[in-house]
Amino acid sequence: MTSSDAASLFSHAREWAAKDPDPATAAELTELLQLAEEGSPAASQELADRFSGTLQFGTAGLRAALGAGPNRMNRVVVRRAAAGLADFLVDAVGKAAPGTRPRAVVGYDARYNSDIFAEETAAIFTAAGIETFLMPSALPTPLLAFAVRALDCDGGVMVTASHNPPQDNGYKVYLGRHAVEDSGRGAQIVAPHDARIAARIDAVGALESITLAVDGWTVLEPSVAADYERATAALADAARFPTRDLRIVLTPMHGVGGETAVAVLNAAGFADVTLVAEQAEPDPDFPTVNFPNPEEPGALDLALQTAARVDADIVLANDPDADRAAVAAKDPDTGAWRVLRGDEVGALLGAHIVARLAPGSDETSGSTVEAASGEGAGVFANSIVSSRLLSRIAAAAGYAHEETLTGFKWISRVPGLVYGYEEALGYCVAPELVRDKDGISAAVLIAELAAAAKADGKTIFDTLDELYLQHGLHASDQLSIRVADLGLLDAMMNRLRVSPPDSFGSSAVETFVDLAEGSEHLPPTDGLLYLTRDETRVIIRPSGTEPKLKCYLEVILPVESAAELPEARQAARTALDNVLDDVREALGL
Repeated sequence: MTSSDAASLFSHAREWAAKDPDPATAAELTELLQLAEEGSPAASQELADRFSGTLQFGTAGLRAALGAGPNRMNRVVVRRAAAGLADFLVDAVGKAAPGTRPRAVVGYDARYNSDIFAEETAAIFTAAGIETFLMPSALPTPLLAFAVRALDCDGGVMVTASHNPPQDNGYKVYLGRHAVEDSGRGAQIVAPHDARIAARIDAVGALESITLAVDGWTVLEPSVAADYERATAALADAARFPTRDLRIVLTPMHGVGGETAVAVLNAAGFADVTLVAEQAEPDPDFPTVNFPNPEEPGALDLALQTAARVDADIVLANDPDADRAAVAAKDPDTGAWRVLRGDEVGALLGAHIVARLAPGSDETSGSTVEAASGEGAGVFANSIVSSRLLSRIAAAAGYAHEETLTGFKWISRVPGLVYGYEEALGYCVAPELVRDKDGISAAVLIAELAAAAKADGKTIFDTLDELYLQHGLHASDQLSIRVADLGLLDAMMNRLRVSPPDSFGSSAVETFVDLAEGSEHLPPTDGLLYLTRDETRVIIRPSGTEPKLKCYLEVILPVESAAELPEARQAARTALDNVLDDVREALGL
């Protein structure tokens, strides 16, 4: 960094600190600036990163580490985002329904500053003339998505960083009513709405020009949570699946889902629920896990220990904002507890929903049946990187199936959706209630299918095996490559485009699709798909939320009898390992 660059950087930092409305981040920035001016290389590098650009608003909203500066999450960045979003909502509603006052609802989790970011958003929305509702407390993301539709709002904001590390926070946006087309009401934003909102944020003037109302928004009554709990518990189909004999261990992973999840499970008839004591209460430091993500190795260790102690039948885990669900059970083959892959849970839920919709299931609660009142009505969907097993389950039952791009912003928009999932532990089992992934409603149906299996003297692993016997053994795996320099992601993708592999696992590549070119069924996205002669599938794409390259692998092996399953599982594991080796070689690792 040249002396002139350093002087400019220090000047920008001083100006930011002087105008920062948050004394804590202003003091933090002042201290960092002093260290940088004294010659600290680490402080100078950190300062340069914070002012290297402006945090960009996209379809995932905003998400970054907390701290002062335009490239971090803080009250300045959030105020600008709220002002830009308010301008967008006022304009969109004004054009779609002249004379109608826009409506919005704001929710938040228990991370650091979430409540402050939410209240200031409500104050800015109110000052802009928007009728604004603020959630009564830190609550799960699915409850905010529910409220957008239940309150007939044009917009919704959830302040959360979901399962990110404790130093992060984020700002997720939903649209509804007059601000978006029918298919997107209550769903997360997609293009071009993200670009339009980003343009409004960029057009916001000086920080001093943003007006915050002193009051005027409505803090919702706790009944909004009760309404969600009642509707979600009613999804349980006690007429078709009456048994509730299931011992559950549940962890909210230091997040905001524990109280709601227990209330819903109890109301659905599952009374034997043990919370993991060390993780039961919201804690923004997430002290018992390295990453508060159920997918991370070791994240469920405490839950599995609790399950072993109480002799549980199943472990259910939500991530901190409770929009995802993980499942673990005791594998009868080994006697050890095993966390199921998202694709395994996705298939189990898909088959269970097919069973719920079978003829004679007219007593089933909820409007899932309304969407699929006869066999074959309604659509099952999953993201393109998820297993192909759900498509076979749906086809065998006479239902349509669609693949979408990664993310529930796409899955939730599938017309006639009955059930959708993505392999990253996201499940939408009741799109009429929550048009997004919902780890709590998913937990209800997971408990229901597990209890039904137990009543038949089986486990959920036995149910999976039955699906494999019918549709083939579908085995999947992932390779995630974390990078420090985002430019490395482009380099690896370019390498694959210039020199595409001709085989994976000794099976020749027969189909190669550059997803960036788009198709009749999928919008363009940065990703590459390979399909080999033996139906092995490899998809490689950069992560949309983290500095990672993600590789998704799936092999399918036919099995004729239960006796063949152990050997087929070993063969599938060997095949996946061989494909992993070929992927690493193709990436130059």
